[in-house]
Amino acid sequence: MARMSADERRESVIRAAIHEFARGGYYGTSTEVIAQRVGVSQPYLFRLFPGKKAIFLAAAGRCLESTRRMFAEAADGLHGEEARAAMGRAYIRLIAEEPEMLQMQLQMYVTVAAAEAAGDRELGELVRAGWLELWDAVRIPLGDARQATAFMGQGMLINTLSAMGFPSGHRIWDGFPGGVDKAAGSAGRCPA
Repeated sequence: MARMSADERRESVIRAAIHEFARGGYYGTSTEVIAQRVGVSQPYLFRLFPGKKAIFLAAAGRCLESTRRMFAEAADGLHGEEARAAMGRAYIRLIAEEPEMLQMQLQMYVTVAAAEAAGDRELGELVRAGWLELWDAVRIPLGDARQATAFMGQGMLINTLSAMGFPSGHRIWDGFPGGVDKAAGSAGRCPA
């Protein structure tokens, strides 16, 4: 078996960090558990990343970029309602198939709030910058800020309901546009 390059190990660390931070949050996840998941020592982990904060920033950045790319690919060549429906379906599929992406998003928001309450704005700056890129990925095909606000607001509601585990067919999903309610309900099975 060939040895992994530092870039390949770094990639492994980011994937492991998304999984672990999604489960335990920033403050509840040790670098030791991330190193164990990847199969490296903590000293080696710190040769790849200068510290836990850098690992979290890389994981958060990857989560945001993956979501932004998914929106852009789903809406490619589409506009208005067609783009909204395609991005909505793609997002529901993402959080159903990769629940750690939803969990990581939620952990990012909590971590930013806690860090900023303690006077650390670095995490918030990265997450806000990534979120603005998500916003633009949605706003452009939808055509205006109002539509983007409605889409992102509905997405945040889907995040919340899914994280709380509302099952498919529950009346809470009845207010969503056709087709989204059943798919969102299935995503609701992912644990918070």
